[in-house]
Amino acid sequence: MEREKCACLVTPVLSKSWLHLGESCQPCQSQLLPLRPPPDFSCIPRIPHLSVSQQGLQDSLFSENDNSLYFTYSGQSNTLEVRDLTYQVDMASQVPWFEQLAQFRIPWMLHSNQVSGELGIQNLSFRVQSGQMLAIIGSSGCGRASLLDVITGRDHGGRMKSGQIWINGQPSTPQLVRKCVAHVRQHDQLLPHLTVRETLAFVAQMRLPRTFSQAQRNQRVEEVIAELRLRQCADTRVGNAYVRGVSGGERRRVSIGVQLLWNPGILVLDEPTSGLDSFTAHNLVKTLSRLAKGNRLVLISLHQPRSDIFRLFDLVLLMTSGTTIYLGPAQHMVQYFTAIGHPCPRYSNPADFYVDLTSIDRRSQEQEVATREKARSLAALFQEKVCDFNDFLWKAETKELDVGSCVASPTLPCDNYQTPTEPSCQTPRESPGVVQQFVTLTRRQISNDFRDLPTLLIHGAEACLMSLIIGFLYFGHGDVKLSFTDTAALLFMIGALIPFNVILDVVSKCHSERAMLYSELEDGLYTTGPYYFAKILGELPEHCAYVIIYGMPTYWLANLEPSFLPFLLHFLLVWLVVFCCRAMALAAAALLPTFHMSSFFCHALYNCFYTTGGFMINLKNLWAVPMWISKVSFLQWCFAGLMQIQFNGRLYTVQFGNITFSISGDKMVSDMDLNSQPLYAIYLILISISCGFLFLYYVSLRFIKQKPSQDW
Repeated sequence: MEREKCACLVTPVLSKSWLHLGESCQPCQSQLLPLRPPPDFSCIPRIPHLSVSQQGLQDSLFSENDNSLYFTYSGQSNTLEVRDLTYQVDMASQVPWFEQLAQFRIPWMLHSNQVSGELGIQNLSFRVQSGQMLAIIGSSGCGRASLLDVITGRDHGGRMKSGQIWINGQPSTPQLVRKCVAHVRQHDQLLPHLTVRETLAFVAQMRLPRTFSQAQRNQRVEEVIAELRLRQCADTRVGNAYVRGVSGGERRRVSIGVQLLWNPGILVLDEPTSGLDSFTAHNLVKTLSRLAKGNRLVLISLHQPRSDIFRLFDLVLLMTSGTTIYLGPAQHMVQYFTAIGHPCPRYSNPADFYVDLTSIDRRSQEQEVATREKARSLAALFQEKVCDFNDFLWKAETKELDVGSCVASPTLPCDNYQTPTEPSCQTPRESPGVVQQFVTLTRRQISNDFRDLPTLLIHGAEACLMSLIIGFLYFGHGDVKLSFTDTAALLFMIGALIPFNVILDVVSKCHSERAMLYSELEDGLYTTGPYYFAKILGELPEHCAYVIIYGMPTYWLANLEPSFLPFLLHFLLVWLVVFCCRAMALAAAALLPTFHMSSFFCHALYNCFYTTGGFMINLKNLWAVPMWISKVSFLQWCFAGLMQIQFNGRLYTVQFGNITFSISGDKMVSDMDLNSQPLYAIYLILISISCGFLFLYYVSLRFIKQKPSQDW
């Protein structure tokens, strides 16, 4: 009987999701999508004494072993070809400029006086196509990372000396790579407080073509969740090293799902099993093998995969010191090395044995020379054997095949279901506009921030505690006004203490998101403009709540001017000075490469503004350099505005011994040189300073690559 499957994929695969024609899904009442018939599990014995819930649990466990594909790549077949590639790595550029300064070296003089480079890849050629999974294996320093950098178009301190990369018969360009190649990096770059489904949904809003309807976007998200077997954790937070969430293997699948959403034809993964246990790594590579059978080209780099993972590979590229030792089917690798005099010992993992065989031993100079010579001879022998093949793959003759070779990975069944037609690499994708990118990024920013409840509570408690401490310090005077000096000290603390606490929080948050920002900008997920405005506006709710919690208790406890207008002007001034400090921290975090450098720069600049703020020393007594610093000190302008709000237009009584006399507040403020500009001009100056820092922030985002510190 013909069957259908619900698009929401809420119900378990085996027990309730397969519905007869005319039936509807109770959770979503959505239109049913025609899919393949359900797999036949008649061979699995049903345990009669199990309850209904236990039987459903058994079904759900078996469903994760289903090898069928939920959606395949519906575009044209893809081909990746590397021709005579020689790539040189510039070793001097691998050392960041700030580390060279720490070693008392001048970076530009070091590059001009010393040329240090080594060949990362030498005369590499291969050709793979859709439906194949190519695994690049080898010891550390064999050239895997350099090869992936060249294929994905990343510039990490190297240059191509010769050769070309061809994608679908065309020379590789950054635009072509962005349209055809999806790159899953070694480290997961995900927001920890979003669930798996939310993470994929936000990416679907920004990455899928604008021709997709919302229903199609939701359907694609559910298809990816089903394809990567993430149904059981779809509503669980992603998490990270500090936030509890999904497991490491599930988090890695989410990273793959982020790239799989736009259904690329070529999928490149940089050490996807790094940090995973052997069982999780096997399941992950099994998923990648299934994706390759869906008309995709999968390219992965690994160190030394275990034997059952090795059996899943279609092709294997074994490298050492940038040279090719073997390139061909995984099932023929043992036969090849046996033919040239290096048989794999019985019960040994071929990947382990042959990676060890070709590794460079650097424990002594003699061993290094010997192992390099052995690797060079193996590479020359392989080049001789494949020189007559146009795809540079070693092929075993039929008569030479024996039953002892590794068994090929089974071909996984593919259903007839097709997703909405995908644009080919030659067809330009109509990406969502900047407005949709801005709205999606703002929603994602707010959702992630307000899910971090412990951090919000800590920030709120910090602001409230500081406000109460300052307020109760000046509390208890009743109707008696504070003296001029006490009020001036209070106003300076209000404008100077709370912005200082904002610096470290903003800088650390920006650097924690920097790796994700770099990868998303590199993938073309969005442009700098939408992220810039979403970052600023998305943090405004938290900023406003922070200032309200800090400003209101202090104002009333210290018995400052009780009328509404002075309070409103006071609050707006505190809001502006905290925003200035936040903008300064954002600019420093984007301008400088490391957290320590950004925090040091912010604190040094803040201390300069603090000491020239007009309270530590009278502005009239400053010499030329600090005087100019005070002109751009937002703390000085905030202090001047707060003093004008509280003192201008009022008379204050001053007592010296037995003599009491009244003096104008304007006179006292002018004596501190804080009346140089009217109040409205102070607001405009603070807004201008904020805009200056925000402009620096945008320029830094736009023209400085936001690489994480480990990639500099």
